[in-house]
Amino acid sequence: MNRVQLEQCIHEYGKDIYTFCSRVTGNRQEAEDLYQDTFLKAVELEEKIDFDQNPRSYLVSVALRIWKNRRRKFAWRQRIAGTCTLTEEAAKEECLGQENSAEAEVFRRELEMQVRKAVANLAEKYRIPVYLYYTLQLSVEEIATVMEIPQGTVKSRLHKARALLKKELEVVLDET
Repeated sequence: MNRVQLEQCIHEYGKDIYTFCSRVTGNRQEAEDLYQDTFLKAVELEEKIDFDQNPRSYLVSVALRIWKNRRRKFAWRQRIAGTCTLTEEAAKEECLGQENSAEAEVFRRELEMQVRKAVANLAEKYRIPVYLYYTLQLSVEEIATVMEIPQGTVKSRLHKARALLKKELEVVLDET
């Protein structure tokens, strides 16, 4: 992959990669760092990226590996000396909580926020496949490749995640 192809990848898949990064991290600053590190790693590994195959899933797998490594390092640091983390949850809620004139729009946003919160509360092994499947619209095969797990495992995790989400969101949906 040369620079022109890399720029084309950024143009075509940059938004998808950034969306994945923001969903996984849950923090705008961390998402931006992960996004930049993903494409920096892509520059380092440019000869390994086959532009004719599926560069988007390769870039997602790079982002996922970088994120997992960061989480592992953070866990080790927490064991050694605990630190507090900054979240943008309050900022997100403030932005989503702005009043709109249409009642339907407010209801839609509230429902969307509850679904996002429910997905964010899933265990990592369920949350990642859900993001990859529904946000980036990767196939089960591509998710298996990205996560380096069998396809059957991806299917079972998606099934379990859907069941957990259905159970958690049943209360919310029954209220409407």
